[in-house]
Amino acid sequence: MTIRVLLADDQALVRDGFRMILTAEPDIAVVGEAPEGRQAVELTKRLVPHVVLMDVRMPVMNGIEATSAIAASGVPSRVLILTTFDLDEYVYAALRAGASGFQLKDVTARQLVDGVRIVAAGESLLAPTVTRRLLERFAGSLPGPDQPGPPSLGALTEREREILRLLASGFSNAELAGRLHLSEPTVKTHLSSIFRKLGVRDRVQAVIAAYDAGLVEPAGRALSS
Repeated sequence: MTIRVLLADDQALVRDGFRMILTAEPDIAVVGEAPEGRQAVELTKRLVPHVVLMDVRMPVMNGIEATSAIAASGVPSRVLILTTFDLDEYVYAALRAGASGFQLKDVTARQLVDGVRIVAAGESLLAPTVTRRLLERFAGSLPGPDQPGPPSLGALTEREREILRLLASGFSNAELAGRLHLSEPTVKTHLSSIFRKLGVRDRVQAVIAAYDAGLVEPAGRALSS
């Protein structure tokens, strides 16, 4: 399968660099480019790429708004956020908007290619430890008790709630399997069930749902209470 990629960045030089790196791979094709967010949304709907490489700071519509619009449109394209700074203040909002992960703009060519392949395969581009660090860093951005809309975990079995709690604490699939005395395929089956019941696409979105529902208490909030 050829992975179809859309580049969304307001800097032509950045797009040129990414295009040269990605099109050098036999299994990746750049099918479109957008210099601003609104055009990125329109092209995504029309071209339906597997992956959208999305800058955060763009004119007309920023990357967070564009990511949210893409997620709401129902197209299966997955968004990989590009950011200049580690734990940029916009990254958490982008993940909540529906992004499947993020990379720094100073990644190596190999890391960029690997990131595109990982996201295209349906995985999230966040190591478990990074997931926890990211969510704790942005604990103050999580909904408070006066904000509506926390997801219901009522459909989850006790085993699934346990797995989700450990997932939100930074456990990898292998670590989950070892701790719960399960095989990795069984863990993956449980995760697929959790994602389906919560209406999320990957582990990043599931972890956000766990924090929103109060299944896991963010360190930042716990310290301030």
